Amino acid sequence: MFDFIPLEYYFRVYIHIAFFVVVFTLLHTYALSINDRKNINYINIIGYLFLFYAILYIGFRPVSGRFFGDMSTYNVKYLRYVNGEPLNTKQDVFFEIYMKICSQFLTVKYFFLLCAIAYILPFYKVSIFFFGKYWLYAFLMFAVSFSFWTYGTNGIRNGMATSFFLWGVSLYNKKFWMIVVFIISTQIHNSLMLPIMAFLISHTYSNSKSYFIFWLFSIPLSLAFGGIWENLFASLGFGNDRLSGYISGTQLDDAGIVTSGFRYDFLFYSAVAVFVGWYFIFKKDFYDKVYFHLYNTYLICNGFWILVIRANFSNRFAYLSWFLMGLIIIYPFLKGSFFNNQHIVIGKVLTAYFSFTYFMYYVYY
Repeated sequence: MFDFIPLEYYFRVYIHIAFFVVVFTLLHTYALSINDRKNINYINIIGYLFLFYAILYIGFRPVSGRFFGDMSTYNVKYLRYVNGEPLNTKQDVFFEIYMKICSQFLTVKYFFLLCAIAYILPFYKVSIFFFGKYWLYAFLMFAVSFSFWTYGTNGIRNGMATSFFLWGVSLYNKKFWMIVVFIISTQIHNSLMLPIMAFLISHTYSNSKSYFIFWLFSIPLSLAFGGIWENLFASLGFGNDRLSGYISGTQLDDAGIVTSGFRYDFLFYSAVAVFVGWYFIFKKDFYDKVYFHLYNTYLICNGFWILVIRANFSNRFAYLSWFLMGLIIIYPFLKGSFFNNQHIVIGKVLTAYFSFTYFMYYVYY
């Protein structure tokens, strides 16, 4: 469908369309109040257009290992299933079953489209669940985040698994089905055991101050004893081979960039969500049990990543918390009233969040 776009410009097209949507949304926040009927119409029109665009644009991208990383590996594996290869049940069973079933009646082109739907639709679902008619602001926070493109086009299994986790969160009031979806997410990519364990721990003990202190102390502990943590978690397997592999694996990230060493830029990026949560919970007395649960989960996952931040491939480990960032940041702005002209503040927050992505992907890298 989009074969006419040169692959070297494929991501640029997406990021520039996202740029115009974000800027247009910012301008809209200056023109209308958030609950104005015209603004609600704007949310639905632009929101659904961008939702379908993102699904189709990512889903129908050409197969390329050079520009979309592991996509070529998935393509080879899928074609083997098409040609009758037996089902692989050694790891990530649900994803393997999914591939095997799809291979019986879908071409690889539509397999990747279905992957894009499974990856992107839960962002919409969790946005609708929490924010109702104001869902666009949360959905855009997901769709313009630093890791969105990479885990939709390259780390496909990881992206789908974290999206299923978010789908489970959208079933927060239906605990049985939430647990079912969480289990499925671990069988898409077993690294999801970390955020699920963090989510369960936070459910048992919900004091955000304790988790915030843990996150703060993880920084000097990492600086002072970095190698010890990496060796410890790798030797223990840290729950499964996939997480251990992130700690002791190769040095290149999904864009071919060296990720070893203490990444102050990534730490700064992670700290934004930590600061936002701290500000609203401890300074603005924002009380929301679901938000506490999500914020604590983020602090636990991100704190563990900081302990092993020097590890090779640490960006994939970081994504086990980063996928929650957009939700953590925007949630209080859409759930409470804290500022004059808060609609404008929401537009500025969205723009600032996107600006980091624009800089890191388009200018810096």
